[in-house]
Amino acid sequence: MGRRRGGREESIEAEIDTGTARLEPVPGEPDSWILYVNAVPSSPITASDPQRLDFEYLDWMGRVIDASFPAGQALRAAHIGAAACALPRWLDARRPGSRQTAIDIDARLLELVREWFELPRAPALRLRPGDGAHEITTFRPASLDLVVRDAFAGDATPGTLAGDAFFGASAAALRPSGLLLANVADRPPHRALRAEIARLRAVFAHVALVADPGQVRGRRWGNVVAVASAGPIDTLGTAKALRRGPAVATVLSGAQLDRYLGIAD
Repeated sequence: MGRRRGGREESIEAEIDTGTARLEPVPGEPDSWILYVNAVPSSPITASDPQRLDFEYLDWMGRVIDASFPAGQALRAAHIGAAACALPRWLDARRPGSRQTAIDIDARLLELVREWFELPRAPALRLRPGDGAHEITTFRPASLDLVVRDAFAGDATPGTLAGDAFFGASAAALRPSGLLLANVADRPPHRALRAEIARLRAVFAHVALVADPGQVRGRRWGNVVAVASAGPIDTLGTAKALRRGPAVATVLSGAQLDRYLGIAD
């Protein structure tokens, strides 16, 4: 894990298929790292604690998962956008016996992630190179509990992962109680985010949004988590779980989400 000279961790930089990956040590924390992909922070990793999720949106995702499924239940999950597999590591430690597939467009990045980090081995976690828009169509209908979309080209979600075809394929692969969690990054006035939520609502019966209150008010750029399911989403349980977290977040659904989308007074 990293190179040491005189007891000091140093960053590692490597060429990957889509550009450059850089592994940067967290100052003062000898086993914590941030993976940057093409200069964009993509994954936090603490080698000694897989249940530590230092990015606030990852913490939110973890709390949504825990509020939505019985404690300890093993899940079948597909991750579109693998990076350093922070959430798959968390899920494997939190819910032993889970089976996961992490998909990334960059095959070389997946090789490096296996080399750099102690990731669960197949069948607990399979790493699959490929285009997530295609790969999601290869899962059997109603075979997944969880689809996590956390893939970017630069700081934007590729259009093929934010359209009707991808959301439809995700819905088909999910069980009735399954969840789609989508990491969305957008700037005020959040037109892309609103458009993506509207597309999700056209496919899924239930959609909610988890975000920092300042983002909801359109005051700043940042990551938000869209939650979608064929079945009801436990928004009250999710809100309680989020209140116990380190980063403030609010949950929008129903009429609140209508108002945010501008389709209700």
